[in-house]
Amino acid sequence: MKGVFVHHTATVEKHANIGKGTKIWHYAHVREFCDIGKNSVLGHCGFVDTWVKIGDNVKMGNKVSVFRGVTIEDDVLVGPHVTFTNDLYPRSGGEWKIIKTLVRKGASIGANSTIICGVTIGSHAMVGGGSVVTKDIPDHGMVYGNPAKLKGFVCLCGDYLEHVKRGRTAVEMRCHRCRKTFKIGIQDYKKLER
Repeated sequence: MKGVFVHHTATVEKHANIGKGTKIWHYAHVREFCDIGKNSVLGHCGFVDTWVKIGDNVKMGNKVSVFRGVTIEDDVLVGPHVTFTNDLYPRSGGEWKIIKTLVRKGASIGANSTIICGVTIGSHAMVGGGSVVTKDIPDHGMVYGNPAKLKGFVCLCGDYLEHVKRGRTAVEMRCHRCRKTFKIGIQDYKKLER
């Protein structure tokens, strides 16, 4: 694996595909047949299961667990101790069914969050620390709590978006810090829990 840093205490199984510039830190475990893109980081004691797909420039903190069935797109931040599940009805024996989860480009997931399988976390969405995500999150959605609820929308810079103007199909919102504007679909906007 030319151009990849793997700490000497980490385990990277045969047939794992790891992109150039990626760093695998202390005691991490990367299973066979997973894909980790370029310039990504897997922190101390992190775990990436078989057939997981992780994009470029993904930063995963210490003790992150990413189980089979999860796809993480480019530029995602996964805070320390985040766990992705992959079975809605887990038992120690018998059959189990993998339920897929998708994290879209640019999303951020706060420390100690649990992502229940079967959800999509939208692009540039933000999950507050300690949340339990049980439902899909729209693009730019800000959620937190147990269960996580939609509380607002965030900019590419991560700051809150303010309501500017409501149209028939979308709500125009603007970041009060960098002043960029976005259109949030009316159906997503109506999901806000006030």
